[in-house]
Amino acid sequence: MQKNAIVPYILIMAFGIGLIFFLSVQGVSNEAEIAEEHATEEEGGGEAAEGEGEASGDFDPEATAQASCISCHGSSYEGGVGPSLVATELPQEEIEDIVVNGKGGMPGGLVEEANAAAMAEWILTLE
Repeated sequence: MQKNAIVPYILIMAFGIGLIFFLSVQGVSNEAEIAEEHATEEEGGGEAAEGEGEASGDFDPEATAQASCISCHGSSYEGGVGPSLVATELPQEEIEDIVVNGKGGMPGGLVEEANAAAMAEWILTLE
């Protein structure tokens, strides 16, 4: 008795179609959960909304820079896609405006306005 060579391919195809269907249904349910969480945060509920808009005493400019800035300004902040932050000659007020509102290719909103002064002071200490 000779085996049919096409059967394994049909089984793999059926498994793949089933997997794609399962993942698409799973993604739709996750998208609904994310949208619901986002709506809760916008209404003022949820943990992320607590303390927004006020300066928090535990803001760490260096940790924020490690999370948000090194991808463009480099791991030592000496430039890359973005300009060097080391020994910048910009005044503190302009740095505050840039980290809140963005400029050129830099997006705004990376630092909350309440923490902009602390971030600008930290940038000015880089040498």
